[in-house]
Amino acid sequence: MLDQGLIDWARARVIINGTAHISELEARAIVDQISERAPRLTTGQLRAWIRKLCIETDPEESEKRYENAVEERRLWIEPTVDGTGNVHLFGIPIDQAAAIGRRVNGHMISLKKDGDDRTHDQIRADIATDMLLGSDPTLGGRGMVDMRVDLTTLAGLDEKAAEIPGMGAVIADVARKVADSQKKGRVASCRHRRNGQVVDIVTTARRPTSALSRYIEATQPTCSFMGCRMPAVDCDFDHLVPWKDGGETSSRNGGPKCRHDHILKDHGWLHRYENGLDIWTSPMGHKYVTSGQSP
Repeated sequence: MLDQGLIDWARARVIINGTAHISELEARAIVDQISERAPRLTTGQLRAWIRKLCIETDPEESEKRYENAVEERRLWIEPTVDGTGNVHLFGIPIDQAAAIGRRVNGHMISLKKDGDDRTHDQIRADIATDMLLGSDPTLGGRGMVDMRVDLTTLAGLDEKAAEIPGMGAVIADVARKVADSQKKGRVASCRHRRNGQVVDIVTTARRPTSALSRYIEATQPTCSFMGCRMPAVDCDFDHLVPWKDGGETSSRNGGPKCRHDHILKDHGWLHRYENGLDIWTSPMGHKYVTSGQSP
């Protein structure tokens, strides 16, 4: 694919690195499966899809790797040449990582609404620091987890990988444990195992309406801007045809955009949704096409 110009070096590296831990035979089978769609996917979407396929290739081995990684979880603090410090958390359970991200992003959005002039990254870093030091005045309830999982997997009938939007694939056993623990989870959508259609959704979703929010979060799990992995549950609902110009509030006329990418249309970017694809046009006229749904 690289020789033929179908993919670039970035996608090639994602494929190589994403399948490095499995056998060559299994890796080739996965690459054959993704080859048709790989050129149209962002590196983030491609990485998430490969991770899910690797889990489903050998669920038992994936569970062992997961358990070993959690067993080796650690905190690493390092000084930088700039005189600052970096704090890393390695190997924590993926649902906890997602919950941390949701809590931090939720506080960040609230502060930006109140007029905070710091950048999004600065606010997130400051909130996380305050949380670790125990001095965050905005701490509320426990962060919730948004997860997509088949009904058959929840019932223990198969070991298909689940997905936490923005984080990627989750082994079946962990998905069942998360589902049991998230009695009031933000969204838990279930897909029919044969055609991928959502058959059941449980949520406490917010605007525009609970039903529409559930549908959008289930079918478009992340921000629609190319490369962005912000979960849809933490995004704004953006009207393709502006509400003030008569645009309806519907899945056909809108979708999830993170707060940063939501305002790009005010800076010369154009966006339309067509045949299941998000088509972005930059101020310079360059077009970028991404899939609006998970692979």
